[in-house]
Amino acid sequence: MQRPLFSLGQVVATPGALHLGVNFYPYLRRHQCGDWGELDAEDRAENDFSVRNGLRILSVYRTPSGTRFWIITEADRSATTVLLPSEY
Repeated sequence: MQRPLFSLGQVVATPGALHLGVNFYPYLRRHQCGDWGELDAEDRAENDFSVRNGLRILSVYRTPSGTRFWIITEADRSATTVLLPSEY
């Protein structure tokens, strides 16, 4: 397992994300360790830049049933939110 690259801060989830009934811990760990999920090369590079420069970080994953969700860590690392794209 890789080492965390940044602090998640307070972790919260939106009602839609909670409704999925998924254990988000493994996805949060992936996000924190630089596995950005389903992002293209340009967005992966943007996240790598954001980690180094204290900017907002976005990862995209799918549940086992195929529902897409996002994990966003704020630039100041005060909070990380798990949400559905429709809730943004």
